[in-house]
Amino acid sequence: MPVSPNPTTAEVQQRYAMLQAGLDLLDQGITVFDEDLKLVAWNRTFLELLGFPETLAFVGAPFESFIRYNAERGEYGPGDTATQIAERVAAARDFMPHVRERQRPNGRVLLLRGEPLPHKGFVTLYSDITEQRYIEHLTEHQNIQLEERVRRRTAQLENANANLRRASEDKERIAAALGRSEARLRLINDTVPILIGYVDRHEVYQYANKGYSDWYGHPEGSVTGRAVLDVIGPHVYGQVRDSVKKALSGQQVTYEYQMERLGQTVFARSTLVPEMTADGETLGFFVFSHDITEQKRMQAALVQAQKMEAIGQLTGGLAHDFNNLLTVVIGNLAALQDHRPDDPGVNEYVEPALQSARRGVQLIKRLLTFSRQQPLEPQTVDIGEMIGNLAKLVRRSLPESVVVSTDLSQASVHALVDPGQLESALLNFALNARDAMPEGGRLHIAARPVELTVGANAFDVAPGHYVLIEVADNGCGMDAATLARACEPFFTTKRFGLGSGLGLAMAYGFAKQSGGGIAIHSQPGQGTTVLLVLPQTSPTAIDELPGAEQLPANGGGLVLLVEDDPDVRRVVRQQLVDLGYPVIEAENGEQAMTMIEQIVDIAILLSDIVMPGGMNGRELARCASAARPGLHIVLMSGYHDEDGASTLEFPLLAKPFARQDLARALNFQKVAT
Repeated sequence: MPVSPNPTTAEVQQRYAMLQAGLDLLDQGITVFDEDLKLVAWNRTFLELLGFPETLAFVGAPFESFIRYNAERGEYGPGDTATQIAERVAAARDFMPHVRERQRPNGRVLLLRGEPLPHKGFVTLYSDITEQRYIEHLTEHQNIQLEERVRRRTAQLENANANLRRASEDKERIAAALGRSEARLRLINDTVPILIGYVDRHEVYQYANKGYSDWYGHPEGSVTGRAVLDVIGPHVYGQVRDSVKKALSGQQVTYEYQMERLGQTVFARSTLVPEMTADGETLGFFVFSHDITEQKRMQAALVQAQKMEAIGQLTGGLAHDFNNLLTVVIGNLAALQDHRPDDPGVNEYVEPALQSARRGVQLIKRLLTFSRQQPLEPQTVDIGEMIGNLAKLVRRSLPESVVVSTDLSQASVHALVDPGQLESALLNFALNARDAMPEGGRLHIAARPVELTVGANAFDVAPGHYVLIEVADNGCGMDAATLARACEPFFTTKRFGLGSGLGLAMAYGFAKQSGGGIAIHSQPGQGTTVLLVLPQTSPTAIDELPGAEQLPANGGGLVLLVEDDPDVRRVVRQQLVDLGYPVIEAENGEQAMTMIEQIVDIAILLSDIVMPGGMNGRELARCASAARPGLHIVLMSGYHDEDGASTLEFPLLAKPFARQDLARALNFQKVAT
């Protein structure tokens, strides 16, 4: 039978059976033990000659078990059995070639010949020489031939057995190692969050893991053998082509790219590591990529948060000074209007100026609300009435080439919203429309009630009843890239100095804070439509108070006015005088406290909160209240949260304020007392 270089298990078993059958035909006993003193081969003659039971012999049977069997049946004579076993096992471990005779209890004489194997272990031949001893002189030549035959057969058996054992062990070991390695590699490649590939010098993939194939939308295993351009597509290849050329020139490179995947823009960062020969030739390069889309989103969110923080800091710092300026403007304009009530020429100019100044107050409030530094003040607003009034103002603010039209619901609709913020947002939409129609056009404002359901609206709001306000123009429109960033803070397409980039961003923030949302539809050359939804509400009954526009009755108590800005101080002083109050003034807290301690006629303290020096308005109010428990105190401020402290312990009058607001604040103090 020809010997296969890679025998199967069945072939090995067949050969082993043939070998065992051949051994059993020998008239001499034979045993082969390995380096661990485990039985490897034997024959039936060995068991018969030494009187061992067949159950004692099996592949792997320990040498010690045969010694123990002999010792227990007295083969080694009297003595300690354990010692006899230990001595013979130790001798076997330090095996030396030997030939000895041994007489069995039954009188038979056996010749034992032991030889070590090349790779540890040993083989022993057992010959029954009982009869030979009597006829030794006749069979000496035969014994020599027999010994040679046994030696040759033993060598053959050793070689055959060693080859079989090595082949079997190597096969099992290699198969197990390959299986483990393949399983580990497959597990790593299927689960590692890295896209791994290998590209040869011809820009052809020779390897790509499952993640790499999935990233580009190809079936697993279909990338190998294909060109880079074919796998990643022309859009991505255009971004990475230069990096690929550098990698094939032997340079390690790292880069980022973006692509459309499953309808979304995703980002990845890749490192190309060249494979070089010993003489510097580039064979190809490895690709290691990972998804950085979420990292990009987090970076964008961080930038957005930083922008919001910058807006908050900027707005908080400007609010006080700007409101002080508006206090002077509104105060003087209101005083002029009061002194010339019947002069239409004056009112024609004063009224628009007052409206613009008050709109400046609303602008500051919008900035503070947008930066989350001032809460909204929602109330029930008649949307139709507001848009009607706003349309009149818009018509006066837009050039004659822009036609303004409105379409309001026949039944009045009301929304729960901050009226000042809504008016400012709509005015911003109108001014943006004006800028989009430099040659003129049409601006249309409409409002109607709508019901939004789950998943059926583009405003990302809860289902319910809303008021939909539409501001549309037929101007230049926006492309997709501009539309995607339209509500981003500080983003503007206007020339430097003509836009802050905050209008739509503040309107978007206001809508979200109000429980509504904004959607913008636009295409280049087809105009822009801004849709604003706000929660609809039922109209509330408004109690008409007789004489609501009349000033409250005033007392004549002496007022100490504390204000560091002389222009603001002059305006407020005039308002107090017009209300019938005698007034004395102080520029700072220390000066005011000295006057309180020395002038007992002071009945009311009216103080700004933010003042230079060591004492602000709140500290002055507390010291004055402690020194004069009966003193009426009112604080005023252009920004409510300058130092973050609560003002609930004293009434607060927000700048700029009208004379009526001042009168109510002072009268409230007297009534509360």
